Amino acid sequence: MAKLSFVLGAAAGYVLGARAGRRRYEQIRSGTQKLWQSQPVQSQVSSAKHAAKTKAAPAALDAVGTAANATGDKLRQGAGKITRDPDRDVAGDVSRGAQGPSTFPLSGGNGHQA
Repeated sequence: MAKLSFVLGAAAGYVLGARAGRRRYEQIRSGTQKLWQSQPVQSQVSSAKHAAKTKAAPAALDAVGTAANATGDKLRQGAGKITRDPDRDVAGDVSRGAQGPSTFPLSGGNGHQA
């Protein structure tokens, strides 16, 4: 697979960098097209696609799941360290009947501040 990548890269570099003219470009393009459509290359492409679906995707999913579990554990640990502060807790203010700051001032009835 590495040799094929090198050959394709070298061919692409030659095509992009060469000033050999249209005829040579067409020869190279035709050759690479034949190579790409050949049975051995397409067999390797198929194998790579299959490996990506059956090996890479589950491995990535497993890694994401592990990271999510670790993050959840850290959040739970951090939440356990939070202490109550009745003067600042919303639940403490609500239970005493206090009203928090309004996000929309209701002065004057017309929506404008007085």
